[in-house]
Amino acid sequence: MRIGLGCMRLEEDAVVAAAIARGVVWLDTARAYEGSEERIARVLSSLAPPDRERVRVVTKVGMSRPGGAWVADGRARTILEQARASVGALGRPPEVLMLHAPDPRVPLATSVRALVRAKEEGLARSIGLSNPSRRDLDELPSDAPIRAIEVALGPKHDAAARAGMIAWCRARDATLFAHSPLGGVAHAPRLARDQVLAAVAARRGATAAQVMLAYLLALDDRVVVLPGARRVETAAGAAFAGELTLTEEDLAALDERFPKLGRRPPAPPVEPVAEVAIVMGIAGAGKSTLAERWDGWERLNRDTLGGSLAGIAKRLEARLAAGATRVVLDNTYLTRSARSEVVRVAHRAGASVRCVHLDVSLADARINVATRMLERHGALLGGRELAARAREDPGLLLPAPLARMERQLERPAEDEGFTSIETIAFARTHAGATGGVVIGLDDDVTRAPAEGPLLVLGWRPGADEAWCASTLERIRSAVPGREVELGVCTHADGPPSCWCRPPLPGLWLAFARRRGLDPRASTFVVSTASHRTMATELGLRVV
Repeated sequence: MRIGLGCMRLEEDAVVAAAIARGVVWLDTARAYEGSEERIARVLSSLAPPDRERVRVVTKVGMSRPGGAWVADGRARTILEQARASVGALGRPPEVLMLHAPDPRVPLATSVRALVRAKEEGLARSIGLSNPSRRDLDELPSDAPIRAIEVALGPKHDAAARAGMIAWCRARDATLFAHSPLGGVAHAPRLARDQVLAAVAARRGATAAQVMLAYLLALDDRVVVLPGARRVETAAGAAFAGELTLTEEDLAALDERFPKLGRRPPAPPVEPVAEVAIVMGIAGAGKSTLAERWDGWERLNRDTLGGSLAGIAKRLEARLAAGATRVVLDNTYLTRSARSEVVRVAHRAGASVRCVHLDVSLADARINVATRMLERHGALLGGRELAARAREDPGLLLPAPLARMERQLERPAEDEGFTSIETIAFARTHAGATGGVVIGLDDDVTRAPAEGPLLVLGWRPGADEAWCASTLERIRSAVPGREVELGVCTHADGPPSCWCRPPLPGLWLAFARRRGLDPRASTFVVSTASHRTMATELGLRVV
């Protein structure tokens, strides 16, 4: 049976026992579900040996709570310590030992190696990943022995299906454990009211929830669903879904109702009646600049139209239905799941889809975003002013969201349904004609080469105009006759709320824009690693 039991927040042994009695094979738990592994061990110890042996346990490690709340902890030491603790609590090695969630502070490869070591020590029969992104999966070494993944999958959570994770499991001969298959307690009443589910349930003598679970099982024979239950009758009822047979008529109705789950996605058209192009990339890649040059193409851009990417897909559906033959969508589309809805809508309408990926480094994207801010607003915005202006200009964003985009980006792949993928590497052009010099505020300005205007930059949280004026006067007295500007970020500590805190590029870009400078002809007098990073990313000579 491919019905399991999610044991998070489970409080009664009887619920686990009832699920097993109805044929449930898989029990899903974690070290972070405090007391859950011990509860499972108690129930298993009460069973006859044949029943005990057929039950398989999935547990998860790699979470800690240094400040009270659980956070990902993918360090090898944590994984191995918790794996040993799980075996002790369960009384036996789990069938699958999973990393609970990728830790952004630890390379995933490090965590996977720790899981492999745990398996080699006999602490698990196989290993897997819980809550990975598609990028996480694609970046795994081809020989990584990942035999299972666990992701949210259901009517409320279809991103994993749209990201092609079921297909990934099929290619790897791995199992996909679907947690939150019914969307949680709050979503259950909506399922009961769903007319399509209700109609199928009436025909099969089942509940809407049981039909939904059976449909998820029909997506692929590698899918195991893990509904949660807090009552005996709920656990027993969920198990019935594993025995429920859906007819082709049932499946067709459910395919139409839940198209994003992708059991039968529309095939690419043999003879397209229209063409759709996705121009994708992180912010600052130049998507809009490129799309605006596409004459004869109707453009659907979220910054211009507002709303969400899902809303843009609905607009595309409407435009194709109205007879549009060439539509370009220049939006971020970081992930396969984000792009999948465009592909599905286009193929259903008989349109082909091609992808243009504007490939830009994070350093170049930072420069482009800050430059765009200077061009549109004439100044480097920060703090509350930036937040207020961003409501009117979606192109304004902070450094942290841009870095997050770069980490989340999943490069387009042929199996997404594109007729072609064109990758365009970013190439910068320089308009300046002369050079300048940059030096840090804490450095000896007399060391700066006399090659042009001088920018003295630094970060002084809370510095006022009087401090800046006196500091500039002091600097000018040290280098008399020199053209000098003082660039100081005065924003507060914490994650940058601006683009002017070095090594971010804003102060140099504003200086170069005012002076007409070419970074290739300019020099940075470097005294810190931060300065060297800034100089390298901007393309300045280093001395």
